[in-house]
This record gives sequence, C-alpha cells and structure tokens, in this order.
Amino acid sequence: MSYIDNILFVLVLAAGFGYFALNVKKLRRNIKLGKDVNRNDNPGARWKNMAMIALGQSKMVRRPIAGLLHIIVYVGFVIINIELLEIIIDGIFGTHRLFAFMGGFYSFLIGFFEILAFLVIVSVTIFWIRRNIIKLWRFAHGDLKGWPHGDANYILYFEVVLMVLFLTMNAADYHLQGVGADHYTQAGAFPISGIISPLFDGMAEGTVILIERTAWWLHIIGILIFMNYLYFSKHLHILLAFPNTYYANLKPKGQFENLESVTNEVKLMMDPNADPFAAAPPTEEGAILEKFGASDVQDLNWVQLLNAYTCTECGRCTASCPANITGKKLSPRKIMMDTRDRLEEVGRNIDKNKGTFVDDGKTLLNDYITPEELWACTTCNGCVEACPVNIDPLSIIMDMRKYLVMEQSAAPAELNAMMTNIENNSAPWQYNQMDRLNWKDEQ
Repeated sequence: MSYIDNILFVLVLAAGFGYFALNVKKLRRNIKLGKDVNRNDNPGARWKNMAMIALGQSKMVRRPIAGLLHIIVYVGFVIINIELLEIIIDGIFGTHRLFAFMGGFYSFLIGFFEILAFLVIVSVTIFWIRRNIIKLWRFAHGDLKGWPHGDANYILYFEVVLMVLFLTMNAADYHLQGVGADHYTQAGAFPISGIISPLFDGMAEGTVILIERTAWWLHIIGILIFMNYLYFSKHLHILLAFPNTYYANLKPKGQFENLESVTNEVKLMMDPNADPFAAAPPTEEGAILEKFGASDVQDLNWVQLLNAYTCTECGRCTASCPANITGKKLSPRKIMMDTRDRLEEVGRNIDKNKGTFVDDGKTLLNDYITPEELWACTTCNGCVEACPVNIDPLSIIMDMRKYLVMEQSAAPAELNAMMTNIENNSAPWQYNQMDRLNWKDEQ
C-alpha cells in the first residue's frame, strides 16, 4: 500500500469518526433537553440490569427463536468487528495482517470470525423472511409503514453486504496466500472463505489482488457508513441499550411518582391546626409556575428521551398491549416513535435557529399523540415488562395524561365524574357516605 493509500485511509477514517462524533454530540444535546431526574441510586442493581439485559440479552430469549437469532447477529457483528483493529492499523501503516504473528491463536480467531459471519448471514436471512414474507403481525402493523419499515430492511441488507465483503476479502487473501503472492504470507484459518476461494482459480494474480483490495476498502467504508447510519436508525439501540438499562426505573411497576405540590396540599388538608382559609404564600417575582405533566418533549425527563432513542421498534410492547389487541388506537411502540420524531424535529429547530428553540406551533400532544391514544391505556405495564431493553412507554403516557387532567381539565366525562364524587363523597360512587350501606336493605 503506497503512502497515498495510507493518507487516503486516514482521511476516510477521520471523516467517518468525525461525523459520528458530531451525531453523538447532537444526540446528547437532544436528550439533555429533558428535565433532570436522579437515576444514580443503587448502582449495584443498575450494573446487574445492564449486564443481564443489555449484554446478556435475558429478555430477548423469552421468545426463543427470535432471541437466539438476535444473539447470533449481535454477538457475531460485535466480535467480527474486533478485526477492525487490525484493518485500521494495517490501513494506517501499510502492513498486511499485522497480528498474524500470534500464530495458532490468530488462526482460531479468523476461523471463529468466519463461522460467525456465516451464521449472521443465515440469521439475517431468516429475519428478512419473517418480516417480509411471513409478515409477522408486529412487523406488519400500521406503525411501521414508510420509513420505519424500510429502515428495518436496510439494516438487514447492510449486515449481509458487510459479511459477504468480509468473506470475499478473506477468500481472495487465502487464494493469494496459496499462490505465493507478494505480501500475502500464510496466516489464518479460513473454514468458510476457503470454500469460496476456488472461484479465483485461473484468474490473473493482479485481478485477485484487485478483488481483495476492493473488498477490503468497501468493508471498512461500509462499517463507517453503518456506524453513522445508526443515528438515523432504530438500530441506535446497539449503543444506547447499555445506558438505557442502567438508568431504567428500579421502582416496582405500577408505583407512580407523587407530585410534591399535591402531596403538600393533602398534608395541609389533614393538618388539624392548619387554617383552611389562609391565603397561599406569595410567589417570588419572576418565578416560573410549575407545569403539571407533559405536553411536549421538553416536559419529559431525560431518561424518557433516552428511551425514545433506544426503541428497537420490535413491537413486543404493542403485541402485549391489551388496548391495542382489542382494537384501540394505542400502540406503545408508536408512542416511543412519535416521541423520537418530535424530539428530532425540536433538535432541527434548534440547529436552524443557532441553538435556540423557536416555537413552531406544534407539540407532542395532539400533533403526534392524540388524547384518544392516551386514554386507551389500562396502565397494566405489559409494554414495560415486554420491552427487551427496559423502555417505559407508560411513564410518557401518564405524564401526558397528567397534563390533560391538571392543566387542561380535559379528562373523559366518566373520569371527571369519578373525581368529582371522590372530592364530594370521598368515594367514586355518586351517593354520600350515609347511603353506602342501603344496598343491604334491598335484599
């Protein structure tokens, strides 16, 4: 490899990682638009969550077929990319298979990588069939029309192409080793590409070298493109599953946060020494009044926004939702996708206006998520339990419900009647306390 090749490789590498760094910066900025929430308690349980769920894929294997295939693709893709270290060093310094000095261990690694690459191709093919031919319900759901449907397939094609390039590169290399081509010293074991290499028999040595070098370049460029495509794809969870599971809510499912202002008011009502007619303490001049609940992404906390970016769009949440199963419009997957789409829109607004958000007349509530969807939720936590990376759509639903009730008084008539009865009768039923036992006289 000439010095021009080395310089070109460094430039390609710098461009790939530089653009990736810009996307990471934008991602971090968007997530930090959310309200602060403390999720640093109980680090032992959090590390265990991350190890078991993000790394160990413990919730994926609840569906054994999909879980096993996902583990093959995940482990295969991560481990195979260890060879990127060698490719990068070779590309910068003009060497070839620099780690070949490791001998038998190097042969084991290359052989292991090749078997994994073949299994990844098989698994991705099965995923494609499940998604496009069998059309499993959760992949054919209305949520995934347009870009989300295409995005899932683009990733599958990308993974196949990268694995084929890896095996083609090795097959050509193995052939060149056999004919004693310059710089192609005997190194590695090639259980899969060794089967492909006879295709190069009879070709001119220069042609095979061109094929090997082309596959080598396309493989590293493809990986850099894939890495930068992640930001725009549902496969961002490859990176975010780890912080998302670490910062997940550790409280029991179904335990909701109490509003401090409401809690203080209830305590005041229960205080026998409190003056019920006392005026509320004056608000400091310039103080921002507390907003109850959430109507837009800036009202959510940063963990909820991290959830939105981490969503795998697998549909397990929607497939587990009793409201969706019975025909209601609610889809927990759509809640997360809408939140991410709105957050991206807000981010573009900030970029366009030099770091400041300018009101665009839109909100997450109504423009993306309708009250009908929110009120269809039974709060059963089925979606939270089903998510393979500990995403919590219910928390977003409840915060938006809270806004509808406490800021807009826009609860359904049945709920308003119940709350009025609780306020007047200390019970959800429309009769006073003295009449509660009248039913026994009707027997």
